[in-house]
Amino acid sequence: MPSPRDPGPSVPRSAQPPKEALGQAEAFLAFQEQLSRVARVDRPVLLIGERGTGKELAASRLHFLSQRWQEPFVALNCAALASTLIESELFGHEEGAFTGAGRRRSGRFEAANQGTLFLDEIGNIPIETQEKILRVVEYGSFERVGSSRSIQVDARIIGATNLDLAEMAEHGHFMRDLLDRLSFEVLFIPPMRERRDDIMLLANHFAAHMAYELDRPEVPQFTDRAAVKLESHDWPGNVRELKNVVERAVYRSDDAIITDAEIVFDPFRSPYYAKPQRMSRPTAPAAAASVPTMSHPPALEPLLEGKTYDDAIRDVELTMLRSALERARFNQRRAADLLGLTYHQFRGLYRKYTGDLGGQT
Repeated sequence: MPSPRDPGPSVPRSAQPPKEALGQAEAFLAFQEQLSRVARVDRPVLLIGERGTGKELAASRLHFLSQRWQEPFVALNCAALASTLIESELFGHEEGAFTGAGRRRSGRFEAANQGTLFLDEIGNIPIETQEKILRVVEYGSFERVGSSRSIQVDARIIGATNLDLAEMAEHGHFMRDLLDRLSFEVLFIPPMRERRDDIMLLANHFAAHMAYELDRPEVPQFTDRAAVKLESHDWPGNVRELKNVVERAVYRSDDAIITDAEIVFDPFRSPYYAKPQRMSRPTAPAAAASVPTMSHPPALEPLLEGKTYDDAIRDVELTMLRSALERARFNQRRAADLLGLTYHQFRGLYRKYTGDLGGQT
């Protein structure tokens, strides 16, 4: 047990079971079968996957399906630490080993003894620290930073990355010997674009949880157009992106029906500024003939004549709002669709001109 001078990392001895992974797509089920098979073999495993695919969830499931399931599952995100701190975090340090080391501290390897150590973003570990990890894998021993006393440890290592470790090893950025020791099995987590049969399954799951969190009585339902919009997206951020998009849609909706207008993939897109269009530069001598002449639609000319820019914009927006509301029979969601706006964007514009719309609702 750690002494009073050795508080050790804050890691509970009894970890909670992992959240259940959901999916029915063929690629997902094949991956889960591979994971279950290798979980029973007490060897290192590498998980390769894009961002947001659930690498830590897969590692946690590996641990709880193994014979070590009652022992600690200790995780470390190697990309979240400066290279100078990773060695101390993994192996611990003695008092006075470096500036700021006021007392002895155990590392993650000691905390994971008899259990599993999950090294997320393992490709970010410096070569010098990789050499010490190799010694642990081969001999089950290491020394704390600032100590020469050998400490024995038995921890199963699971590494995860979205980098090409084999290519990194070819260029000397990852130790080939360590890669050979860690790659007893290499599992590739399928991205969301290869799991299209799971998109609505996960979307409904995330929507129900968000509605519960918001204390809403009804389970959200997606319209057909909303479902098509979700299923046709490529999901570069994978499950994490899907969760964000769905939760945002549920939070922004005023009822249990989620429309395609509420599915927003890019929350950074401003509702106030249109993206400028790229225009190809015509080549001479046809340039003069191809320059378009600017003319206003006839219906807008009375709105723009003799007015300042701000007044003209205000009148155009009011005219389009009134027209869309009348065409939609004052259903604001349909009016938003007619204007090509999300409901959230429409409400912002509507509130801007509430006093000028003459009581239209």
